Amino acid sequence: MNTLEEMLQMARDAMDKAYAPYSGFSVGAVIKAQSGKLYAGCNVENASYPAGSCAEQGAISAMVLGGDTKIQEIVVMGNGEQLVSPCGSCRQRIREFSIPGTVVHICDRNGVRKSMTLDELLPVSFGPENLKG
Repeated sequence: MNTLEEMLQMARDAMDKAYAPYSGFSVGAVIKAQSGKLYAGCNVENASYPAGSCAEQGAISAMVLGGDTKIQEIVVMGNGEQLVSPCGSCRQRIREFSIPGTVVHICDRNGVRKSMTLDELLPVSFGPENLKG
């Protein structure tokens, strides 16, 4: 199985394990780190809605715990007619760990619907280098 196909299957599996009793909207995300390792996450809601966590946030936490800090590409998967792209907060989280050319694949259960670089998704972004003197 090639890496993108593996990422898509992992995202489907993550989406199926999401805890979304309030919105009913499950999301899965999978990161391919610069090292080549894959990390998955799912959204987890909370009774103190909307104080849950996004799938991308979970995947980033897993990546950092796994010893990686650079995102080469990320799959974000959710159902619906509209593209399920990362929310603004997650775009910033992805930006924190992105590298030049980080690819974001916006997907549904059937596969990739749109791919773009993070720079296309979040133009003129603010990142760690902006804090340097």
